[in-house]
Amino acid sequence: MDQWWRDITFLHWPVDPAAVAPLLPRGVRPDLYDGAAWVGLIPFRMVDAGVGAGHPVPWLGSFLETNVRLYSTDDRGRHGVVFRSLDADRLAVVAGANAGFGVPYKWARMAAKETDDGWRYEMRRRTGSRPRSLIDVEVGAPVEPDPLELFLTARFGLHTSVLGRTLWVPNTHGPWPLRGARLRDLHDELVSAAGLPGVATSAPVSVLHSPGVRTQFGLPQPL
Repeated sequence: MDQWWRDITFLHWPVDPAAVAPLLPRGVRPDLYDGAAWVGLIPFRMVDAGVGAGHPVPWLGSFLETNVRLYSTDDRGRHGVVFRSLDADRLAVVAGANAGFGVPYKWARMAAKETDDGWRYEMRRRTGSRPRSLIDVEVGAPVEPDPLELFLTARFGLHTSVLGRTLWVPNTHGPWPLRGARLRDLHDELVSAAGLPGVATSAPVSVLHSPGVRTQFGLPQPL
């Protein structure tokens, strides 16, 4: 699957590894930086997603998404992400992803608006407890990523569970063109709904923005 991730903001918090470990698929463990596990809250625009290179799906291949993700590693030394939730505003995408890929997509009302000096993202899930999220950031100058920022953004695969079996799905993309960002407003219930209450009530340690990269997922592999 080939796609563009556009106009993406990364918010990250350090968390206790013991809080993260039970939320991961069987056979993987928290990937740590400075002794901490990390949780990301990441809104963006998915653009021209499709099966195979250069074959975007009309209309369904472009939508808004906000995901809550954790960072994982396995015994083969592969460093990836684990999605705790992925909210999207295309119902057909949500239904198809849940049926075939083992990733927890949720249907939501969403908006992403470019402002004079940044981005504002708003969403509310349509199901369950209907958690909300509002993120408003001021985007600054380009930055050369430090080791923590590389750890949080240069992830080349995901761990997921399908029918009780843990899979590794490789992902390739070029370097993120990162910019510094300042959080102006945050009211989030997604991180708590993903099993990590209280985390997003404090300011994130890392705030970044990127105009985006093109990325490709490969075939799933058994753990």
